[in-house]
Amino acid sequence: MARQLSFDLPAKTALGREDFFVSPANALAVAMISATSWPGNKLVLSGPAGAGKTHLAHVWAAETGGRIIKAEALRYEDVPDLARSPIAVEDVPMIAGDIERQKVLFHLHNLVLAEGHALLMTGRLAPKFWQLPLADLQSRVEGAHHVALDPPDDALLCAVLAKLFVDRQLNPGPEVIAYLVKHMDRRFETAADVVAQLDDFALSEKRDITRALAIRVLKMDPDEGDTND
Repeated sequence: MARQLSFDLPAKTALGREDFFVSPANALAVAMISATSWPGNKLVLSGPAGAGKTHLAHVWAAETGGRIIKAEALRYEDVPDLARSPIAVEDVPMIAGDIERQKVLFHLHNLVLAEGHALLMTGRLAPKFWQLPLADLQSRVEGAHHVALDPPDDALLCAVLAKLFVDRQLNPGPEVIAYLVKHMDRRFETAADVVAQLDDFALSEKRDITRALAIRVLKMDPDEGDTND
């Protein structure tokens, strides 16, 4: 069974600003991450798995001196320390079933803003869909400025695939990426899964990653689409 990875967590993650490809699908999010201040000093960044939320959070943290923590890792005793600098809390919807961690995030939200620092929160969906049972926290989340990472256009999907290959120290020919962009399901999760499968097949069969192998992974007929490629 092929490994399941997301674009947020590739095999060898390159998370610098220079490693993030800007396209119309993510330009607004990049601009907001780069802004010197946000309304209310807080921002929600949403997008599907693999869209680059973690990457942008790392870019933001590097440029602001901030820190990053998973929502599921929040603890009361860490709040005073976390509130001493800008903080990014990732995957907030993952604690929708954990009322205690919601209380911790509510406390952190209030303290970090009181200290004059910025708060970045991430999740797959828009904040109105996070459905956090702690009403005070849900209202604070919905009150944050929100920016979404849109589904990839051709240029971004090409860059995502190239980055996924580079992160695995793979170097397929341009015809491989061109074929994948044209024929694969246009989702970041699919891109990560396809690259992982190509890596698995190439390693197990001791062969290069070719267009033929890409066709096989996508489970398409080898002759399908040849005339237009």
